[in-house]
Amino acid sequence: MNTDRAWGKRQFGHRARLALAPAQIRLMDDQAHAARTLWNLLHDWWTMLPKEKRSLAAADTAIRQARGGIDWLAVLPAQAAQAVLKTYFQAWKNCWDGHADAPNFKARVRTVMSVDIPQGRDLNITRVHRRWGMVSIPKIGRVRFRWTKDLPVGKRADKENRITGARLVKDALGWHIAFRVQTLEAEPEPHRGTEVGIDAGVNLPLALSDGNHRDHARSPRLPDGTADRDKWLNPREKAKLLGLEQRAARRKQHRKRGERASRRLRHTYDQIKQLRATATRRAVDWQHKTTTSIAKRYGTVVVEQLTIENMVKSAKGTIENPGRNVAQKSGLNRSISQEAWGRTVTMLTYKTARQGGALHEVPAPGTSLRCSACGFTTPGSREDQATFVCKHPDCGWSGNADWNAARNILHLYRMGHALIPAAGRAVVRRPRGAKPATAR
Repeated sequence: MNTDRAWGKRQFGHRARLALAPAQIRLMDDQAHAARTLWNLLHDWWTMLPKEKRSLAAADTAIRQARGGIDWLAVLPAQAAQAVLKTYFQAWKNCWDGHADAPNFKARVRTVMSVDIPQGRDLNITRVHRRWGMVSIPKIGRVRFRWTKDLPVGKRADKENRITGARLVKDALGWHIAFRVQTLEAEPEPHRGTEVGIDAGVNLPLALSDGNHRDHARSPRLPDGTADRDKWLNPREKAKLLGLEQRAARRKQHRKRGERASRRLRHTYDQIKQLRATATRRAVDWQHKTTTSIAKRYGTVVVEQLTIENMVKSAKGTIENPGRNVAQKSGLNRSISQEAWGRTVTMLTYKTARQGGALHEVPAPGTSLRCSACGFTTPGSREDQATFVCKHPDCGWSGNADWNAARNILHLYRMGHALIPAAGRAVVRRPRGAKPATAR
């Protein structure tokens, strides 16, 4: 080990797909529903009690009694039930500290099904061969999972490099396991790369100030210039998705208002969710690969501070003051949401830091209207979503509008207009080893 460099612990997550048998899927679903119901029961118990009687010890006693007397609640492992209690109390802590809203009930249809495994030693992970590994899940047994990343298991695991726990999560594609990995890594040396400004757009996903733009591999454009909402699906998958949506619309016509959806309609909805989830996973994969390459190449990355919630507000207006171009604004809002700019900035934040670089934010107003060549803001220069032609008499520069904005973003940083703090929000965390405050 090189003693000249500083070393520190880093925690990250790694998600892998599980290969469960049908009986194991039913058991996992039962555990997830039990965890969600335990949360709701705990929320009822917590809110009905007087404040002076609320405590972790009393809640733990109540959970033990409930698991001993209710069979369908006992299918949840004891440590997973304790994890529900800790997560619920931490949710109240975040609320009291002003970082989140108060916890509430978890509905059956809108809640992500998940079960926590707090102890890494219970997993007993082994690698079968190059593509598959085996993991032990409490009350489920040994389960195979896709081995896509080297994990610190067996002889490679020690006090500094180990798996501290995992979480089982279900989405439209099935059950996955998210490992919590702790590793010891050397602090990166300062990145010697160049500076770059990045503008996140709809016509061009990531425009870089040096012209090295990053676009999707499959990104057909609609007549209005926005990206296709199903660009991550191939033609066969798009045709299947269209057929499923038409089938769901036909079956929905025969359902009375307030009546529960039929089994066939729910099955059709599940198939639609699977295709949507496939498109989302491909989009996230593209974001990970793109942000990793940017973080490795550039030492300083500059983006504009965007308030995405305000950008995707509806343009319908009110009855007294109806909005204009509502359909066009609705399509633009969908394109902005699908590009997931906030997730891109989050990835760039931690990946640039991991490579020894830095990410900075600059104010957004004016970056898309100012000419990056002459520095003047002339009305009418932004001709459309993709074209910028400077109307200043002495300039006349023309180019991609997103590229022009990226050059302006880098110019603002070099002029000293970077915002402090940079991207991200500081979160107040409890010191390691300190006990949580008394329940309020």
